[in-house]
Amino acid sequence: MTVWTVIGSPVDDLLAVADGDALAGLYFTPHDGLLERLGHPERDDDHPLFARLSDELAEYFAGEREAFDVPLDPPGSDFQRRVWHVLTQIPYGTTWSYGDVASKLGLGPEAARAVGSANGSNPIPVVIPCHRVIGADGSLTGFGGGLQRKRLLLDLEADLLF
Repeated sequence: MTVWTVIGSPVDDLLAVADGDALAGLYFTPHDGLLERLGHPERDDDHPLFARLSDELAEYFAGEREAFDVPLDPPGSDFQRRVWHVLTQIPYGTTWSYGDVASKLGLGPEAARAVGSANGSNPIPVVIPCHRVIGADGSLTGFGGGLQRKRLLLDLEADLLF
């Protein structure tokens, strides 16, 4: 059964979606039309996964957590899920290029665009750290939550390393 709640964070009120006992989505505002697109799931503020996610997000934003332990089940193609798995391997406070991610998948630099597309489709930002992927020239590139949020997340991780 798919359920949802809203979890406050320093970057936004995040709409969390669970499918069974796994996190299936985490969305920045605006949430307009999102529940309709997700098939009208029920609200369940007491789902145990959401309490765990809320605690882990609070620890992350306080600089006490570098990786998340909540179970994940993002909806996507096999390729997208492979990319998202690699994203979870990017160390806290560091960035990789799209080409770096392609390389970790055993693909050549020509796959960077496909990696970028999968990265941009990540339904669980922050937890699956797509914000840690930047352009080959070091520039900040697209982020579903907006470049301002991407910069905030990268700055948070960089500031908390010292």
